[in-house]
Amino acid sequence: MSDRPESDRPESDQSPGERPVTVADVEEAQERLAGVVHRTPLDTSRTFAELSGAASVGLKLENVQRTGSFKIRGAYNAMSQLSRERRERGVVTASAGNHAQGVALAGDLLDVDVTVVVPEITPAAKIAATREYGADVVVEGDIYERSYEYAREHAAETGETFVHPFDDEAVIAGQGTVGLELLDQFPGLDTVFVAIGGGGLISGVGTAVKAHDPAIRVVGVQPEGAFHAKPSLDAGEIHELDDVDTVADGIADTRLLETTFSVAREVVDDVVSVTDLEIATAVTLLAERAKTVAESAGAAPLAGLLSAEADVAGDDVGVVVSGGNVDLTEHAALTRIGLHELGRYADARLALDGWPATLADVVGVIESQGAELDHVNRARPSGDDQPNRTPVAIGVEGSGADHLRGVLAELASLDGASVVEHSLE
Repeated sequence: MSDRPESDRPESDQSPGERPVTVADVEEAQERLAGVVHRTPLDTSRTFAELSGAASVGLKLENVQRTGSFKIRGAYNAMSQLSRERRERGVVTASAGNHAQGVALAGDLLDVDVTVVVPEITPAAKIAATREYGADVVVEGDIYERSYEYAREHAAETGETFVHPFDDEAVIAGQGTVGLELLDQFPGLDTVFVAIGGGGLISGVGTAVKAHDPAIRVVGVQPEGAFHAKPSLDAGEIHELDDVDTVADGIADTRLLETTFSVAREVVDDVVSVTDLEIATAVTLLAERAKTVAESAGAAPLAGLLSAEADVAGDDVGVVVSGGNVDLTEHAALTRIGLHELGRYADARLALDGWPATLADVVGVIESQGAELDHVNRARPSGDDQPNRTPVAIGVEGSGADHLRGVLAELASLDGASVVEHSLE
């Protein structure tokens, strides 16, 4: 439930038993957010349509939103409705990063002091960005749930208002404006894929699109290591994980909460799971085909669309790319893993005679085969290495597994060089 007192909530004409968030709430949020958030673009992709079997695919690029994710929508909508007294006291929140930046920017725009509690897994880039918006950042807890508990205790001690990352009606309504924009930009929408962490985004988007057309399918996507939503929705009660294990830190939540669960069970048609390797592949494909940078959580819906669980034949499909806050080192690592999964990258260990002179021949072979040398370095000798040969580790990028096998075969036949092992085996 929302932490804002009843006196600070907008009056509602809802009757008991009705959904806590309606499309009217989302439309009012859209009015509050006018001039505050970007109307993010919809990028159509023939490649992803062909890969998934869909009639068309539109990428809703919230990764280019202010603060790099959709979170500013819900944060600003909630904080703009606080009373003057509560604004003066300040707000506190807990977040893995994106909500933190949304609350921090909203605080800057509304002149509200903000304290953000983040877990230890939060990327340094997100922490730095949050501080740049003027928020006081406290790192506490190994996972989000521990940070959440600390932030709630802090709010009770200081009298600051706790702004929940997802389990708040005003936050959900703000996130739902993504759905209103998607409907306007993609009027033939049949299915939409949305990542699920705590469920705020999918609850809002689902509320918006289902009000427009109840036949639109709303499909949630979660990592295997944080897969709690489907068991909850199937059982009709909240299922909580003991722990989470996923590269997608932005959706590394252990459960839905009361408000998001009550909305999601009405608007979510299905939830699919994806592996971290599938997410890394989606990050890679978004960079290569859509020319856009997405964080792991933001790429999860595309991974869901491209997974074996998806059934979108002939559909017009929307994919919410929810965030792009990833540091370049992490993005490079993810894309390398993705290229591995696509059969487009090979790591190899060579044994060279006449180091470093033979290295020039190695580079020449790779270039002549139309491949690209990503990295090369002298490797640490092992017990299996011949003492009269120099071990060298290389990374090679090519057009596919067969292409790379051909490159490695050429290297193996090179005078003064041999391929000891490689990742395509």
